[in-house]
Amino acid sequence: MTELDQLLASGREAFARRDWSAAERDLREASGHAPLPAGDLGALADSAWWLGDIAAALANAEELYRRLTESGDRAGAAMTAIELSLRWGTRGDLALASGWLSRARRTLSGLEALPAYGYLQYLEATMTMDFEGDPGPAAGAAETLEAMARTCSDPALACFSRVLSGLALARAGDVEAGFRCLDEAMLPVLAGEVPAEWSGDIYCTVTHLCHALGDYARMRSWTDALQRWTAGMSGTFVYAHVTRVHELQLLSIEGSWAEVLREIGPLSEVLAGAHGWMAGAGFCELGDILRLRGDWAGARAAYASAREAGVDPQPGEALLLLASGRNTEALERLGRSLGEGTALDRARLLLPATEAALAAGQRALAEAYCAELEQSAARFASPGFLARAAHARAIVLLAAGRHAAALDPLEAAIRIYRLQHARYSIAAVHELLAACRQALGQQGAAAADRATALAIYRGLGAQPDVRRLDGPLPGGLTARETEVLALVSRGASNREVAAALVLSEKTVGRHLANIFAKIGVTSRTAAAGWAREHHVA
Repeated sequence: MTELDQLLASGREAFARRDWSAAERDLREASGHAPLPAGDLGALADSAWWLGDIAAALANAEELYRRLTESGDRAGAAMTAIELSLRWGTRGDLALASGWLSRARRTLSGLEALPAYGYLQYLEATMTMDFEGDPGPAAGAAETLEAMARTCSDPALACFSRVLSGLALARAGDVEAGFRCLDEAMLPVLAGEVPAEWSGDIYCTVTHLCHALGDYARMRSWTDALQRWTAGMSGTFVYAHVTRVHELQLLSIEGSWAEVLREIGPLSEVLAGAHGWMAGAGFCELGDILRLRGDWAGARAAYASAREAGVDPQPGEALLLLASGRNTEALERLGRSLGEGTALDRARLLLPATEAALAAGQRALAEAYCAELEQSAARFASPGFLARAAHARAIVLLAAGRHAAALDPLEAAIRIYRLQHARYSIAAVHELLAACRQALGQQGAAAADRATALAIYRGLGAQPDVRRLDGPLPGGLTARETEVLALVSRGASNREVAAALVLSEKTVGRHLANIFAKIGVTSRTAAAGWAREHHVA
């Protein structure tokens, strides 16, 4: 056996046992002796992909496509083009992903029914659903794939059919039926009947859906399943890091911010060239924690990195603007993102949009955003949407001075946040409960809620919130003046402030005059901006 034969044999054996490092090493060395056979060139491309050498993976796969096309193997060339579309899309280059998908369809044109048609339809349907938000075509493609799976005897196509059915049902609002389909779809994945790269994409798609729905219990289950699958993949680069980002997202919700900060920035940097939208999600998570901890410059940089990775950094970037008093700009930023998003995307943004609308004094718009979120919560019935809808309704009621009416939605929100172990959200609701109960004359309960919120903020390192609740009052304001300014910054009129604090409108006017003099402003808008900048609002 020649040295070339030995290298090819050892490389093939390593690839079969998913030892990507050994496979890549031996096959790359073999390629220095002679051009690799098509199957080995494909194995070299796959090994490089799993190890994170994305440039080499794509270059080798494109060379494989060229060779297969020249040799007349149109079916093999089409499947390679489909895999290239998946990889470019995963990386975050949607234009190239679409281009390779079109090339695959053209290459397949005129050929008899092949499994490659099913892979093509699956990828087209998921792209359409992701970017247009319409689950209809996915449901239709699922039926076609189910029939193709029987004709071609390909378990992967049956898996794709159930995935599309599940995603379509979930996005249409039948979340429970959707996840029953998705759970069933995982059976061929667990049996090793679906190619690894496609299995990983399915895991990530479903985990991302759980996160978008705010269904963190289900997200934990899918992340654990992804971790177990990844553990059997010889320490694969791409999905080992993807799994950890999902784990860190959950840890962030639970309040383990120090641990998240140690890891998520470097992880996102490493993923940026390989898995663009997961890198972007990681940068958004980093930006959110830095923003809440008061590192606004760091947060801005993280959000900029998310945008570079192809991910819209909303609502975090808008909330950063809101925190600095740029209320109108924050609202406009959220409005643009709301106009571009699917129903799921919008639901994620509607609580911050309600907050921004109130801060900008646009009460009618805040009510509209809140009502839409309530409709989405009723439609999807996910824990996250239900909690956010109750939270949004409460702040709208509080802005109108309806403290008694706000108690029930606040209690509803905090019950769900507790079940989700969502530490920061729990603290935020305790703070709102404190203000509510203070206005209702429930001094003891208000003090307890305030103390609870402060303790959680301290534990998280959320210094702007700690300073607002516990630090010396900025600008020489009195406690009462701070309460007045906070309400004004949320868009309340003098009459509404008077009702909320049980004062006369004349007294509110006097407080505002004193506030303007102390902080050196001449308008309510400027005062609201100052309040945001100094963490009073």
